[in-house]
Amino acid sequence: MAAPLVTLNDGNSIPAVGLGVFKVAPADTQQAVSAALRAGYRHIDTAAAYRNERETGRAVAESDVPREQLYVVTKLANPDQGYDSTLTAFDASMNRLGFDYLDLYLIHWPQPDLGKFVDTFKAFAHLRDQGRIRSIGVSNFEPEHLTVLVDATGIVPAVNQIELHPLFPQTELREVHAQRGIATEAWAPLGRGALLDHPTVARVAKDSGRTPAQVLLRWHLQLGNIVIPKSVNPTRIASNFDVFDFELSADQMAAIASLDDGTRLGPNPRTFTYTGR
Repeated sequence: MAAPLVTLNDGNSIPAVGLGVFKVAPADTQQAVSAALRAGYRHIDTAAAYRNERETGRAVAESDVPREQLYVVTKLANPDQGYDSTLTAFDASMNRLGFDYLDLYLIHWPQPDLGKFVDTFKAFAHLRDQGRIRSIGVSNFEPEHLTVLVDATGIVPAVNQIELHPLFPQTELREVHAQRGIATEAWAPLGRGALLDHPTVARVAKDSGRTPAQVLLRWHLQLGNIVIPKSVNPTRIASNFDVFDFELSADQMAAIASLDDGTRLGPNPRTFTYTGR
């Protein structure tokens, strides 16, 4: 079964479930992406900072799935922010991926101390206008960053990819996204594994006849989130994609939502400074 599509504010569509390759070693990336493509995934999410774009591209090239049927995302590394440096970094990412166009390009972190994300997004828009990128977006942007970006460029990002899971459901930010027409994409949708053994999740999983990961991913989908669960295990990769033929009840959705305790597992985008590539 194919993943449902989410229509973006620029008219393009993104599959609601993708494979994320954050912290997947380059040596493991090609087999993980290949396993995902065999399982039915058509959306792959990487980043320059993950150092596995080359292996991601190789898996795509060696797959029997035509490139035009795939949705591939990568992200600009923080040190490359700035207009001219963005153009150079994009070329480098495309060379590593082996593509002549990209489906979605994201600013990885706002890093407001740099003061460069507006110029960076203007370079994104230039690349989009050249036909080299289908959609442009951001990652880890808070409401104030989005306001600055939209006010300065007149362009609303298609996607904001953010930390989002039942412990940290980002209710206010999702409301901002809804008001602006920005699609919400969740990284760490399983809470980096912290929720898989939670008694509430286990109970919902048992009652649904599903795995804890499946009910967590289903919770996201019913909220309207795009999700990019990570795994290198082919069985789990396939299981994480098998989430389209059941629904959680309102009570089950509420039970999972009740886990919200404000726990952020990753860095705070307002203060995070990342210097790696």
